[in-house]
Amino acid sequence: MLRRNEKVALIKSVPLFQHCSKKELADVASIADMLDLPEGRVLTREGDRGREFFVLVDGTVEIRRGGEKLHDLGPGDFFGEIALITKSPRTATVTASSPIEALVIEGHAFRALLSRSPGIAVKVLLALAERVPTAVPG
Repeated sequence: MLRRNEKVALIKSVPLFQHCSKKELADVASIADMLDLPEGRVLTREGDRGREFFVLVDGTVEIRRGGEKLHDLGPGDFFGEIALITKSPRTATVTASSPIEALVIEGHAFRALLSRSPGIAVKVLLALAERVPTAVPG
């Protein structure tokens, strides 16, 4: 089981939370659950509505789109962050390729946190805006 400061360190590594203070990171970590999942478990299915975000603590997952393998992720990697903000369909299927331990944040809990902590909402929006490329130069 991860201690609070270990959860905070994992959350801090996610670009979506790069502008958050230590207290804000701790608030996000407080709504995260640790899950142990078996090899072969489908964590997200392409086309399904996104409901949660994952940070891998241990183990590996395989990412597939349209049945084609894109790549593998391992400890410290994350996926599903857009599900925290939108309810858009998943863009890929993610399957545990080994037993995994993951930190999971559910979208409804995250949206509730944002409504209680508008400062976190502003910082998350800033991080999202920085990830969107400029459409028209100058």
